Amino acid sequence: MKMKHFALCLSLVLLSGCFKERQKDRSAESEQQIRQLFDGWARAFEAKDLDGVMAMYAPNITAFDIVPPLQFRGADNYRRDYSQFFSQFAGPIHVDTPNMQIEVSGETAFAYGLERITGKMTNGAPVDMWLRYTEGLKRIDGQWRVVHEHISVPVDMATGKAAMNLKP
Repeated sequence: MKMKHFALCLSLVLLSGCFKERQKDRSAESEQQIRQLFDGWARAFEAKDLDGVMAMYAPNITAFDIVPPLQFRGADNYRRDYSQFFSQFAGPIHVDTPNMQIEVSGETAFAYGLERITGKMTNGAPVDMWLRYTEGLKRIDGQWRVVHEHISVPVDMATGKAAMNLKP
């Protein structure tokens, strides 16, 4: 009887190890898919391609951007925000997310880091700013989609103004 119990316990231990390895493999695969999603977004962003930019968002996205209002609900509202943003730039915009961190657990994930945007405004003013971002993702119909986005900049508490000139 003890031998059967031992064999059962050993089998369970081996199975749990295999399960953990499968989870690691799936997490690595998910992380790669998420990186590809953001790479596609960056290419679309730099091209000011609204359809390409919006492709990574779930239809029910809730976004907290650096511009009013306090929140954007739904892809259509967020699309208008992007359109207005792009219209303020003359020529190309460059975006860089040098140290994106991605955490995956099952069907949900989040990505976060610092994002640098450079370009030139329509009035000729150069732009070189760093932002903070956090992205909440969910696997929907087999595809990773952003369901929540939070973009922010620090605030100088003495002046109440955004600290747009900070660098990492």
